[in-house]
Amino acid sequence: MFNYLSLLIALPLIGAIVLLFVPRANDRVVRWVAFITTLVTFAISVALFASFRATADMQFVERVAWIPQLGISYYIGVDGLSILLVVLTTFLMIIAIGGSWNGITERVREYHVLFLLLESAIIGVFVSLDLFLFYVFWEFTLIPMAFLIGIWGHGRRIYAAIKFILFTMLGSTLMLVAILVLVFAQRDASGALSFALTDILKTPVPIALQGILFAAFALAFAIKVPMFPFHTWLPDAHTEAPTAGSVILAAILLKMGTYGYVRFAMPLFPQATEQFTPLIATLSVIGIIYAALVAMVQEDVKKLVAYSSVAHLGFVMLGVFALNQQGVAGGMLQMLNHGISTGALFLIVGFIYERRHTRLITDFGGLSKQMPIFATVFMIVTLSSIGLPGTNGFVGEFLVLVGAYESHLRWYTVIATSGVILSAVYMLWMFQRVMFGELSNPKNQVLKDLNAREIVIMVPLIVMIFVMGLYPKPFIDRMVPAIDKMILISKTKQQVASVPAMPAMPAMPHAEPMTVTPAAEEK
Repeated sequence: MFNYLSLLIALPLIGAIVLLFVPRANDRVVRWVAFITTLVTFAISVALFASFRATADMQFVERVAWIPQLGISYYIGVDGLSILLVVLTTFLMIIAIGGSWNGITERVREYHVLFLLLESAIIGVFVSLDLFLFYVFWEFTLIPMAFLIGIWGHGRRIYAAIKFILFTMLGSTLMLVAILVLVFAQRDASGALSFALTDILKTPVPIALQGILFAAFALAFAIKVPMFPFHTWLPDAHTEAPTAGSVILAAILLKMGTYGYVRFAMPLFPQATEQFTPLIATLSVIGIIYAALVAMVQEDVKKLVAYSSVAHLGFVMLGVFALNQQGVAGGMLQMLNHGISTGALFLIVGFIYERRHTRLITDFGGLSKQMPIFATVFMIVTLSSIGLPGTNGFVGEFLVLVGAYESHLRWYTVIATSGVILSAVYMLWMFQRVMFGELSNPKNQVLKDLNAREIVIMVPLIVMIFVMGLYPKPFIDRMVPAIDKMILISKTKQQVASVPAMPAMPAMPHAEPMTVTPAAEEK
């Protein structure tokens, strides 16, 4: 079988190399090469999505020995949890390149090279099934994003870039130590090591290690999400990043944290997951309420949208740790919804910033009279962000709340529901102050409405808002088998880990089918 996933990782790298040979002054060619590269990558990911079977098995699996002495392999594949995030990544990269068409005028070649490198690394994160490979891609995403913020950002961009690196590397370092401890603790009787997730899942992690290792993984993922109180790097990074950088940061990079919980932390450490669930649910609910209240008093539109991300991802975490089908499916769907809606919001902020060079709400007012198309697009995306029925935001939040309420998180659900109301308050109030009222500022009276390029960029996002809101079945159908399998693996490993070892005890025949072996994957 052809290595389609490797091609997805390699194509952006090839595009970046090609850009290095394009003359620095030929910005138009640079933009078109980057755009065509992302477009072809997206087309391949859509073809994979179309041929993806709604089963729990890993598909399009590739496994090649990389460092055999240490049990490290180039091991990649996708299931229903990761294929959707791969498609989201390739889709939004096209939007980000298109959104940068006129906004980036300096070092254009370097900018697009970094974006293509970032795309390759993010895809690698979502398809990695080897812990070492996952860590390499995870860390590699830091480099291009830090440069994008530090070079093409605004104001305190150096401060924001350094803060982003320090926060993320702190968690990553602890995760690397935890990976090494886990691999050495799980080596087989012959002493052979394996970083492959499927190999490690075959044997329950000792209970004595689960709490410590889960805490290390969870901290790295919590910083990336980011969860309260590890969120303080996010508003600075969003505010100072260029528009396309904010789009990718909010829509994709933050999902690496929530994906990490579902792919690695929860199935590897099921008992620790159960023990830490009250703490994570508490932090999630605090993040929802706190971020909503802070967003309500923001005067900078971009910072307001940044805090809304913290609130929305609090809902994702609440759903994921409900540990039932509705909650996890809602959390995964909300990850996709947040990528579409919040990415669109950052683009909208970027459009208005390019025209007025300010993001302060007080500098606007009455723009709907001058920019009716912009106002219509802004309204649709705002309603999507607050979860209006019929839009994508409603389906994810509804499933999260249903799943959390049906689990052991009922009181958390009751409190979190107030976050839905608060999000409507700060988003609609912001929209009202920017778009309605008197058009009194002379600078706003000469603003031009969205041009053809900007409309073309926004139309696919608006289409997805309604498609996912009115007919989410194709997305949910593909993720549910993998979700059910992840939950069953966790519960089975809990039962196995909680029973003391007894020589006469049978080998738990029902546990083996829960583990996906490489041979089964390749069938």
